[in-house]
Amino acid sequence: MIPDLISGKKIILGITGGIAAYKSCQIVRTLMTRGAEVRVVMTPSATEFITPLTLSTLSGNEVIINTFPASQKQNLKSSPWHIEYGLWADLMIIAPATINTTAKLANGFADNALTSLVPALRCPVLLAPAADMDMYNHPTHRANLEKLLKLGYHVCEAEQGFLASGLSGPGRMADVGKIIDYAELIVSGLTEDLKEKKILVTAGPTYEDIDPVRFIGNRSSGKMGNEIAKSAFLRGAVVTLITGPTKENCYPEVKVIKVRSAGEMKNAVEEELKNNEIIIMSAAVADFKPASISEWKIKKEEKPDSIDLVKTDDILSAIDKKGKKVIGFALETNEAESNAEKKLSSKNLDMIVLNSLEDEGAGFEGSTNKITIIDKSGRKKEFPLLSKFQTANNILSEIKNLG
Repeated sequence: MIPDLISGKKIILGITGGIAAYKSCQIVRTLMTRGAEVRVVMTPSATEFITPLTLSTLSGNEVIINTFPASQKQNLKSSPWHIEYGLWADLMIIAPATINTTAKLANGFADNALTSLVPALRCPVLLAPAADMDMYNHPTHRANLEKLLKLGYHVCEAEQGFLASGLSGPGRMADVGKIIDYAELIVSGLTEDLKEKKILVTAGPTYEDIDPVRFIGNRSSGKMGNEIAKSAFLRGAVVTLITGPTKENCYPEVKVIKVRSAGEMKNAVEEELKNNEIIIMSAAVADFKPASISEWKIKKEEKPDSIDLVKTDDILSAIDKKGKKVIGFALETNEAESNAEKKLSSKNLDMIVLNSLEDEGAGFEGSTNKITIIDKSGRKKEFPLLSKFQTANNILSEIKNLG
């Protein structure tokens, strides 16, 4: 069974009073599906947007709203629930985190159940702030977020997009998938250890046209490269992704350059090379292309006896590697390790990531991968079958260890 770093974790979801609270159901459901135990704490204003009953049903646990019981005139047993929760949790996610709650946390206020719980926590806290664009960019809000970052909080910044007010701009709560990715990164013990590193990633296949409707390609989905780009961004890097045709979508903060052919990818890499210090070439670039492209669709009755092929430009060999860390990928069907080592040497790489189509669950199209990493000193490290997000983080950690 593939290990899931979310599975078995004890996670508190804090929900505050913003329209993005409707997305909290998806957060609870995703965490539960991946094996986490979830408890929910809401501010009273959050209940104006979503009912506690819904969240209790989804999580299977009581939802905390008030610091004190509704009535003290009846017999009751009081307990310091916030201390128990603080000791219990592996992570607290506050999504959405409103301007009001962000200000309270930044300045030590504890005037409701949620803000009373946070100071009692022994675990990391991940904030997913949300507000209308002018509110989100207000200097006091930005200052409070900066203060929280310095205090050790994690912040999954809001994204650009259509807002409830009808305006379009920054302030929309981050996509649930990104929040979950960030949570996985935190519980795995990783931090923003790539802060301000400039990383160029290539991903996906290239398509080499035969005629206006046909092409030579491969089965690369682009998922591995996209997961590397996402992981690098969450770990603090400034990321550029050059991708061939793919259905994958990266985070909006990542600069994405879309290309189709090996020639277009080569040109894009050469253009972006000067702006980046780490180059991760995970794209499955075609080795061959048709010698000529038919101007018109080739009819069935006109079927050619053969299609002449010529080699595409070798991007890895051609780029200027001076002052860069360059990482290549090798997908092999036989003599995998030997072929990967030859590629590492012949292309003068710092590191190569090998996966084999002989390993079930590895290679193209799937959501998992099994890799062996070999660096230029000859050091080898094998990894088990993991999600491509976990694999991406292992690759980035090994690059960081190159020094």
